[in-house]
Formats: sequence, structure tokens, C-alpha cells
Amino acid sequence: MKILVCISHVPDTTSKINFTEGDTKFDTNGVQFVINPNDEFGLTRAMWFKEKQGASVDVVNVGGAETEPTLRKALAIGADAAIRVNAEATDSFYVARQLANVVTNGGYDLVIAGRESIDYNGGMVPGMLAALTEANFVNTCIGLEIDGDTATAIREIDGGKETISSKLPLVIGGQKGLVEESDLRIPNMRGIMMARKKPLTVIDAIESSIETKAVKFEKPAPKGEVTLVSPDNVGELVELLHNEAKAI
Repeated sequence: MKILVCISHVPDTTSKINFTEGDTKFDTNGVQFVINPNDEFGLTRAMWFKEKQGASVDVVNVGGAETEPTLRKALAIGADAAIRVNAEATDSFYVARQLANVVTNGGYDLVIAGRESIDYNGGMVPGMLAALTEANFVNTCIGLEIDGDTATAIREIDGGKETISSKLPLVIGGQKGLVEESDLRIPNMRGIMMARKKPLTVIDAIESSIETKAVKFEKPAPKGEVTLVSPDNVGELVELLHNEAKAI
């Protein structure tokens, strides 16, 4: 079984986010980048298939040379090879088209993508990728087993879970729950050294239209000052909750 794990290169959640050029461009200065958390759950599940069922695991990213340390981390975790599509990840359709080209040429049986990336939270790439490659698709996936050419997936739905059976090829949009957080892997020294010798192939982007464009970004408004109310003045507290906070 050939598995492809899509890896997004995203800011660490502890990074301070700023924008430039009239709030139209993300400012990367001083920002630490990591593997997108939803993708890391998927990569960990792929490692299980590799170790238990002998699957081969490749990772792919659409981005510039600055994303290669993130791909190398995925290799250090245990992926066999990495592919970088040399293009700026401009919008969801463009990224999906680039990934679809890799999937088609690579003949992958299973593509594991994160449900969404934590930077733009678009949540559109996995579904578009499945449509472009004519593969089956399961989103919000929190469980996955493979037996031959049949996959059994569990996905999160409103108020519960749904179990789905599907034939390969399959694209999933994975998320927290696909593996336990305690199962996530930290690269050890041996993995880091081996990652340096594993292939990281850079390919050119294919022609594709760009269907959406970010016009402006806006950060949440800063929180207001805290109003302290004496525990003896319940009337004032009720008035503030009703008239100012609109909580009651």
C-alpha cells in the first residue's frame, strides 16, 4: 500500500501573528513554523500502517524552500521520502491541483490530509483533492483501518460518530482523534540523522488557475479592561451583565 501524507507548514500556535502591506500579507518575521497539527495526527497513523502492514509513506508539501525543514521533520518521524511542489500555496484550489498531480503520478492508494490547516482554516483542500483524483473521500476522520483494498473509517458528526466502509483509493481529512495525542512522535537523533539521507524531491508546479484571493486580514479586537465589582454589590453586577456585557 502506498500512502501519501499532505503536510502543511504552519505557524506555531504560540507565535505572535502580524500582517504587512495594509493587512494583506502575513508577516513571517520571527515566526516559528511546525507541521500542521491535523497533518501530524495523519502522519502518525501512516507510521502505524508502515510498521504493522508494510506500507510505504511519502509526504508532500506545496511551498518554497523555507518549508523543507518541516518536511525533514516528517522524514525524521519516519516517512520514507518527501516531495515539495515548488510554488507558493496561494489558494485551496491551486494547492489541490498541485497535490492531485502528485497523487496521479505517484499511484497512491491512500492520501491522508488534515481536515484543515491552522493558519487559514479553509478546510477545502482534501475534498477538492478527492474530486480531482476521482477518489473516495471521508472528512473529519477520527479512525481508520485498512484491510486489503477496503478501508473502514470513523468520522465525527454532529452529536456522534459515523462508521463508513470504502474501497481504495481514498482521501481522508484527518483530525485530532485519528491517533491519541500521546502517540504523536518526537524525532530522535537516529531519525534526524536518517532523514538527512532520505530523498526530498523538488518538482515544478503545473499550470493552474487561482480561484480566490485574500483581500484583507483582521486580528481580533483586544479585550477590554476587567471591571471589578464588590461581592457586596450584587445589584451593580447584575446591571453590568445585563446592560454592558449583554450576558443576561
